[in-house]
Amino acid sequence: MSLHANPPTVQIHEQLPKDLESAACARRVLDRLAGELDPLVLANARLLVTELVANAVEHVDEEGKIDLDISTGPGLLRVGVTDPGCGFAPQRRRPDSPADSGWGLHFVDQLADRWAVEIDTRSHVWFELRTKR
Repeated sequence: MSLHANPPTVQIHEQLPKDLESAACARRVLDRLAGELDPLVLANARLLVTELVANAVEHVDEEGKIDLDISTGPGLLRVGVTDPGCGFAPQRRRPDSPADSGWGLHFVDQLADRWAVEIDTRSHVWFELRTKR
């Protein structure tokens, strides 16, 4: 079930600069939900948003802001990261993948209940985590 089926309880939108501090900023934005989310859900969301924002900073050549959108609804947390890049096709990690790269989307794939990459004029990666509240 997608969050879009129910009106969101909380909606947060932040614009982050495309720089090395943005992943930490994204974690602090998520921390606003500390009393609303199970600690494990929050910890997983913090890890995943860190990876997605860090990927946008590291791999996107285009200049511009990174949009962070967070919403909660009945039983669900949805986080989206939109960057100025032209998008990419996600690749699964393979046994011969370099040991020092490709872990971000691997973590998203392993921990998120649903996720996707959407490409329009910008690149948008989102994930959803089920919550107990």
